[in-house]
Amino acid sequence: MKKTTLVIGASVKPERYSNKAIKRLRSKTIEVKAIGLRAGNVLDVAIDTELKLYKDIHTVTLYLNPSRQKQYYNYIIGLQPKRVIFNPGTENFEFIKLLRKENIETEVACTLVLLGIDQY
Repeated sequence: MKKTTLVIGASVKPERYSNKAIKRLRSKTIEVKAIGLRAGNVLDVAIDTELKLYKDIHTVTLYLNPSRQKQYYNYIIGLQPKRVIFNPGTENFEFIKLLRKENIETEVACTLVLLGIDQY
């Protein structure tokens, strides 16, 4: 199954976990879209700075702290992903409740760990 993943909080800085996640997702041939504060590229993935209405997003993986997530609530719900992964430091129970109301699965987990143990 195709699990196109949208990374929100993407960074071109190699030390950032969002950057590592993009590389690991691509190494597993998972299609990746990315949104960040600054445009750039990680491998063959362009980081967009505006909220595009991507089609068929399976998973949204968050690399934004909870206070920065608020502005993305409606956007993410509008994409109707199958699930949203809250990476360490991004846990947001207000948003989790909203997502569950929309029947969007939520996971408080580390994308890198999930990929590493083949549980993605």
